[in-house]
Amino acid sequence: MCLAVIGLNAHPRHALVIAANRDESHARPARPAAWREEGWLGGRDLRGGGTWLGLDRRGRWALLTNVREPGLKDPAAPTRGALVTEVLSDPAPPVASLARRKTDMTRYNGFNLLAGTLSHGWWLSNRAGGPHALQQGVHAISNAKLDTPWPKVVRTRDAFARWCAAGEDDFDPLFAALATKAEAPDANLPHTGVTLEWERRLSAPFIVSAEYGTRCSTIVAISHEGQAIFLERSFDPLGAPAGSVEHRFTVF
Repeated sequence: MCLAVIGLNAHPRHALVIAANRDESHARPARPAAWREEGWLGGRDLRGGGTWLGLDRRGRWALLTNVREPGLKDPAAPTRGALVTEVLSDPAPPVASLARRKTDMTRYNGFNLLAGTLSHGWWLSNRAGGPHALQQGVHAISNAKLDTPWPKVVRTRDAFARWCAAGEDDFDPLFAALATKAEAPDANLPHTGVTLEWERRLSAPFIVSAEYGTRCSTIVAISHEGQAIFLERSFDPLGAPAGSVEHRFTVF
């Protein structure tokens, strides 16, 4: 997951709304969102075995983004997606589960791990400590610290906040915000150590390239009454639709 916006009690009818894009190498095999035998709903990374975003029947959620650190990646480090599955499979409250991950988080390449319940969330990072409680409202994250104002983060967060404030029931505007391919002006680009060409390409909420790009967009929403919806749209290397998944259930 490389772009995620989380709304906690930010919408009149939904206690939780998440809108997120997963950006990854197109050569890395994965399965679309489904109920897993461990008891959570989400996609599956077939190389590392983890996931990038998941939800269980209690309304507990977790998601992960990588920290962009060119040249610092350790190829022998364990897969970061396993952190999400560990939290989702842990019967402890999310904040306690995140705290447990602190004991060995230095083994991993840079990550942001967020988890929570219907209207509460916490953020843990091996580059920023934690768990840090999320305030009620709208938060966004990409491949830096929570709420770092990268152009893609600001653009998507603002569209998400307007959607929440309007009390909309149609999720298409959120998918449209996630599908934005416009790149940021050079003057607004962050300097993360990648080439200027890639800095430009990665500045768009939706990334299209033959090697690496947006693989899927996901919307999660849980109403104040506990009605959950999980929508996922997958894309090919050209950015064309390649499948969709919809799950609806009641949390308990």
